[in-house]
Amino acid sequence: MKSEISTGEFAARFPSSPRGARLARRLVSCRLDEWGHPYDGPVNEAVTPIAAELAANAVRHGHVPRRDFDLRLTGSAGTLRLEVSDTRTERLPEPKDPRGESGRGLLLVEALADKWGVTPRQPGKSVWAEVHVSPATQR
Repeated sequence: MKSEISTGEFAARFPSSPRGARLARRLVSCRLDEWGHPYDGPVNEAVTPIAAELAANAVRHGHVPRRDFDLRLTGSAGTLRLEVSDTRTERLPEPKDPRGESGRGLLLVEALADKWGVTPRQPGKSVWAEVHVSPATQR
């Protein structure tokens, strides 16, 4: 019997702290598993590090005192989209030289995602990444 891959939407607000970033990463991985993308499968192994990096960046570079960050994971029609939003607008993310001291995390996002970008919002910005899911990568 072929199992159905269910996708939908998961959205949550997290404290802008290292603990909040870890919780965001774990919940994304759990939700992907519930949607039929097992923990040790290629989709979960691609999207979870993206979630970790975007959440960590929201905490490290997008932090505004007493403001949380939002995470939204959606899945439909063969694409998973992850968005992490913070309230800071003056620090826009961009990949850095891999030989530098910092900024290499977005190179990981760039390597794992099929597309990624930044969308302005009020207040702040959303950094998003999309991963295309083929039937062969599903449980």
